[in-house]
This record gives sequence, structure tokens and C-alpha cells, in this order.
Amino acid sequence: NEKLLVRTHLLLTILCVVMRIIISYKDRVTFIMLVDTILNKDCLTGLAELPSGSVDLVFADPPYNLQLTGELTRPDQSVVDGVNNSWDQFDSFKAYDHFSEAWLKECHRVLKPNGAIWVIGSYHNIFRLGKTLQDLGFWILNDVIWRKTNPMPNFRGRRFTNAHETLIWAAKSPKSKYQFNYDSMKMLNEDLQMRSDWTLPICNGQERLKDKAGKKIHPTQKPENLLSRVILATTKPGDVILDPFFGTGTTGAVAKRLGRHYIGIEQDTTYAENAKMRVSAIEPFEQSIVDLTEKRDLPRIPFGALIERGWIKAGDVLCDDKNRYSAKVRADGSIITRDEKSGSIHSLGAQLQGSASCNGWSFWYLEGKTGPISIDSLRADLRKEMN
Repeated sequence: NEKLLVRTHLLLTILCVVMRIIISYKDRVTFIMLVDTILNKDCLTGLAELPSGSVDLVFADPPYNLQLTGELTRPDQSVVDGVNNSWDQFDSFKAYDHFSEAWLKECHRVLKPNGAIWVIGSYHNIFRLGKTLQDLGFWILNDVIWRKTNPMPNFRGRRFTNAHETLIWAAKSPKSKYQFNYDSMKMLNEDLQMRSDWTLPICNGQERLKDKAGKKIHPTQKPENLLSRVILATTKPGDVILDPFFGTGTTGAVAKRLGRHYIGIEQDTTYAENAKMRVSAIEPFEQSIVDLTEKRDLPRIPFGALIERGWIKAGDVLCDDKNRYSAKVRADGSIITRDEKSGSIHSLGAQLQGSASCNGWSFWYLEGKTGPISIDSLRADLRKEMN
């Protein structure tokens, strides 16, 4: 009897393992079939089809619950083409909160452990969404202000012109090792740290999708430059980006162009069909254009490696770019000045300038026969040789 129980337990354990493998394989096949497609269904139904822990990033532009009543007119009495669609109408704040919690909970489920989410909104809804994000375990990283260069005027003159929207960027959990392409954002901002206030125009001109009568197809189409910045900042080529409110496909169009994958969920058939045509017409950039390597992802090369490889020799002289300071290289990789101040390339650089820190790689140059050579460029050449 004891042997029979052991065998039965072993068989059940094997069966459970096999079932998990089968379910995992089935989920994987299902997910592969959904990548780079648009699901024409409501967001909760579409999200339920996605396997847990499958997407790298979520970008969500949900209904804002604008609570508009009646028509909005301009001073000349012409009617403003505002957002009065049924998908933006909720019976109460409680109903909106219930809906928000439901779709955000599903987004949390489908994100990979190191995944992140972007949610965009206005003063009507963004604060309620922020609370829900935190209640569900998301870890807020930044709120970003999108300041519009060409906002819609305030026609009634009873409030400030609403010239911005807010984006919340949050990791799946406090432990998530989320993607942030710091160097790419700094490069985009002329070698300055990218701030959390972005000045960008709203969607207009040829980018705005319109029907044959010239009427805009979607009332709140987001500009591609906004999505481009989000995707460049927080994903890498090959990542899968989910947009549960796909609209006319801005997320998919930008993702495809930048060498990422997308999954779109959109319940409105007209939006979904236009999004499909729009995304299918996009030509992806060449891999070399979108394959941007962050400095932190590069293999670490210590200064001593340049000495050991003979690229820099003990006794060589280093100087800064303005020849204010100089120091000799010692055998152990430290450097020393004439008055015998010594340290690493970083600590001595900081000491000489009287600053708290110094990036020695960008501070020091090797005195060569044809002029000074950046030691950082030597490090880059050594990385190429090692690869």
C-alpha cells in the first residue's frame, strides 16, 4: 500500500508538470498569434485572451469620462466637435472607477514582472486612475506633463485654457527592473537630461485621420511624436506593447516603425479598420536606426584593462581638455600629479576640480603624437575589439 501511494503521488506530480507544460505551450502559441494584430472587441474581453506575464509595456489612453452635457459652441455659434461618444459616458464616478479597476487589474496580470504601464488622462480622470494604479500594486515612477503647443481655446472664458494632459508611468511592482533608456532621452534633448514636462503639438495636419467628408475619424487621436518618445524611452527593439484602447492605431504605427511589436484592442469597428490600414502602410526603420545601446548595457571596461592591453602605458601623461591639469599613469591604474596627489581617474579628477564627483572617462585625455585622445574613445575601441 505504501509503494502504491508513492507511485500514485509520483504519477500525479508528473501529470501536474505535464499539464503546466501543455498550458504554457498553449498560452505561448496563443500569444504569438495575437502579436501584431488588432482585436476588435471591448478591452476586458480582449485582455482576458492574453496570457499572464506576456507583454513588456502597456500604453493606455482610456475614456476620460469628460462628463460633457449639451453642445459646446464657439463665439460665432458654430458647434465644437467635442467628445460626446457613448464610450466616454458613465453613469457615475463609481461606475467609472469600477471599470478602471477592472481593466487596470488585467493590465497588471498580463505585464511581465519587469514590465511597466503608461496611462494618459486629463484632470477629469487622471487622479482617480493614479489612486487605482497604486491600490493595485503598481509603482509610480513619474508623472509627465504633456504641454500642448496648440491647445483648443477656452470658448466660454470661465476657466483657464486646458493646455496640458498628464501621463503616469508606473512599473508593475516596486521590485520591477523596468526599462529606461536614459542616454537616448538625453540625446533627444541635446545632451541634457530629459525632464518630465514635454512640449509637443496635438495631432493635426496630414497625421490626423479623416473620413471622405473630411471629418476626423477619432476625436482624441494622439500625436505620433508623443508615442515615439514614450516607446523610445521605455522599451527596446522586439518588445511587445499592448494598447487596450487602440483607437486609430497610433501606438501600433509608432511601435512598428521603431522595430517593436504591438497588440491592439479596440471595440469600435470603424476605428479598428482604419487602424489596421494605417499600421499596415507603415515601413519599419532599419535595425541599425532603432538598435540604440544604453551605456549601462555595455560591458564594463575598467581603466586598468587599457593598461593591461597596452592601449595606455604606465608613465603616459593624461591631461584634461583645457590642459589645466595633468597626471601620470601608474602601473596599478591609478594616476598621480607632480605634487603627488593621486587616485583613480574619477577620484583625482574630482579632487583637482574641487567637486564631489567626476566622470574620469570624459575628463581625461591621453597626450598622443598627433594631439590629445579621449580615453573614453579608447575604451569604446577596446569594447569593439572584445566583441
